[in-house]
Amino acid sequence: MKIAIVCYPTFGGSGVVATELGLELARRGHEIHFITYRQPVRLALLNPNIHYHEVHVPEYPLFHYQPYELALSSKLVDMVKLHGIELLHVHYAIPHAYAGYMAKKMLKEQGIKIPMVTTLHGTDITLVGNHPFYKPAVSFSINHSDVVTSVSQDLKDETYRLFDIKREIFVIPNFIEVNQEKSANTPCKRAIMAPGGEKIVTHISNFREVKRIPDVVKIFNEIQKSIPARLMMVGDGPEREPAEKLAEELGISDKVVFFGNSHEINEILCFSDLFLLPSQTESFGLAALEAMAVGVPVISSNTGGLPEVNRDGYSGYLGNVGDVRGMAEKAVSILSDDDKLAQFKANALEVAKEFDIQRIMPMYEQIYRRALKQQFV
Repeated sequence: MKIAIVCYPTFGGSGVVATELGLELARRGHEIHFITYRQPVRLALLNPNIHYHEVHVPEYPLFHYQPYELALSSKLVDMVKLHGIELLHVHYAIPHAYAGYMAKKMLKEQGIKIPMVTTLHGTDITLVGNHPFYKPAVSFSINHSDVVTSVSQDLKDETYRLFDIKREIFVIPNFIEVNQEKSANTPCKRAIMAPGGEKIVTHISNFREVKRIPDVVKIFNEIQKSIPARLMMVGDGPEREPAEKLAEELGISDKVVFFGNSHEINEILCFSDLFLLPSQTESFGLAALEAMAVGVPVISSNTGGLPEVNRDGYSGYLGNVGDVRGMAEKAVSILSDDDKLAQFKANALEVAKEFDIQRIMPMYEQIYRRALKQQFV
């Protein structure tokens, strides 16, 4: 199949999932065309089946905000005609599904019928999409997609609750490549981060308010009172500076390392003992799954799709949103017992295998065949 993938080219979960999906599809022999305003951060162009087309948005003094949706729609039309693309897979209802729908209508007038698969990731539904300004456009975009998927059952339920959706939504969870051989061969310079043999706790996110970054620092503060430990904070965003100040106020700055955005996630996770994700909400929790895939247990909130990923009492523990003390106590219970920690690490890896890309990919290929079949019914 010739498939166009439209996504945000960022460090966020949806961009990572879309990029890894395209790369695996290319390895399976499909021709993949990424169409976005910047090359996705994890996209490697070494595979002859991978193509990248940049969306340029010309600047005009007339426009206060440049019309990206119009530029994207036009680019999709041009690329479909030029490369014979057979299917659009857009990630995020707005603006991508909206732009994809307009491209479909323009192509139809030229005698070209092409199906569109829309994958819902979370923010497009629970935050931005639920705003009164965007709600009609989100409902319209979802209802006019040929096939719709969501990354968790919880997100599917929320979509039906918040919007007037008349289409079936198929749950296809996010995925990870579980490569134990690669992990075993990754140099793990643990002593650099924990020269005194401290336990290493890690958090990875875009440092937005929804991630409850202060809770991460506060949970760690409670942990380090009982166990020698260090905290690795990976990512960047508006909550980073307040988190640095909070660490100073608590007197633990020497035990907390802020990395900023990093392409070396696996290298950082390989020497981690525990992963913290106390978010206000998560549609899935891809960062938690990435940690589990290298055998790192997770302490997370019990909101959104997180309980579908992190198995309470097995791969880690769940806690109520904002329950800093409770999450810290559960973290200490794991980290203070080496045998228990080893068991939780093994359990985390076993759960991650259920989300291995080789298990999830056939679900997407089946969805694509369904969309193509519907197009010609």
